[in-house]
Amino acid sequence: MAKLTQTNWDVIIVGGGPAGFFAGIRCAELNPKLSVLIIEKAQQTLGKVLISGGGRCNVTHACFDPAQLISFYPRGGAALRGAFTRFHPADTIQWFEKHGVKLKTESDGRMFPITDSSRTVADCLREGAKKLGVVVLTGMSLQKVESLSENSFRLEVQSEARVLHLQANKLLLATGSDPKTREIVKSLGHSIEEPVPSLFTFNIADKRLEGLAGVSIENVTLKMDGLIQRGPLLITHWGLSGPAVLKLSAWGARVLFDKKYHAALIVNWLGDTTFDKALDVLQRHKAWHENARKKVLTEPAFTQLPARLWKQLANFIGEKNWADISKTELRKLAEELTACQFEIKGKGQFKEEFVTCGGVKLSEVDFKTMQSRVVKNLFFAGEVLDIDGVTGGFNFQSSWTTGWLAGSALSSTDTERMNR
Repeated sequence: MAKLTQTNWDVIIVGGGPAGFFAGIRCAELNPKLSVLIIEKAQQTLGKVLISGGGRCNVTHACFDPAQLISFYPRGGAALRGAFTRFHPADTIQWFEKHGVKLKTESDGRMFPITDSSRTVADCLREGAKKLGVVVLTGMSLQKVESLSENSFRLEVQSEARVLHLQANKLLLATGSDPKTREIVKSLGHSIEEPVPSLFTFNIADKRLEGLAGVSIENVTLKMDGLIQRGPLLITHWGLSGPAVLKLSAWGARVLFDKKYHAALIVNWLGDTTFDKALDVLQRHKAWHENARKKVLTEPAFTQLPARLWKQLANFIGEKNWADISKTELRKLAEELTACQFEIKGKGQFKEEFVTCGGVKLSEVDFKTMQSRVVKNLFFAGEVLDIDGVTGGFNFQSSWTTGWLAGSALSSTDTERMNR
């Protein structure tokens, strides 16, 4: 713990999360002479790292082409394109291995520490900062920032019952979606894209989903308001979840917010199979003589679908045999399979992986250095920016990248060190 009598710092980083720590470590590695302080309002640092990935920490994703990588960011992808050429997942892997943390890749591309423990990642960052002399203070809530005439900053910080005043040559805000920080950012002359939730599940009450909680489908196509997403889907007690839903919620975050989370959703349970193709399969299945006396509900035409789901989707046919169903019923079944309509009537939170879209307007930030284009010596990194990725390690990767770039720029000595 630093002496609270020290008030003047070369660099102050507000936010003890992944972006803040990464920036602090990078800055201190490049310029050990600088005094670097990280302040965090919570009582422990790296809280999101510790709870992410079910306590395993999904550090990054095994996608090494920047052009492809940006496709996983509903907001911020274009701004990150150049940033990822300077620091991307391969660099993240190398950085952590250099600092004693080996990562492993799972079948879906997500990357975790081989220990399967998020504490491994948190300890690595904390120890890295400590070894380099970066001072970390918790329970410190930023209240106000004043930009001084010499391009430095005066900070008002609440620490328990005390109000402290600190001064910094350079200031990095890496506070995530903290409402108080947004007001401070506005007071410094920046614009804010107002945050709304991203990465959430869909609340749907529909008889066709009753009794199917826990059923998963490997590949579906979802359509909503002109948006399309594909991938695995999970039926839950309250509606729909799984990667396809989470991706759609991310890309449609602002649309759904504006609609108060009420919208029409179309599900193709057969992935990319068209209505005509599905109808053809159903007709051939009906025509096959061995199926004539078999019940539709117990003899699925598409074996890739879970039997319980097939039974619910075909339930309107009743106890008929395949030989007895009409052309109209076949067409309706093909429609249910390829364009099943539901009404989204609300959202649920995706476990602890709560993400918002919104934040500091990206056009006001130089993505080569993460420095403000509005205020000299003010920097941003992580989710304080209007950047958000889909689930799978992408949000952490943008934090590592923007933190690394900010830390590199913070280390430069274009301002004289202050007397303490």
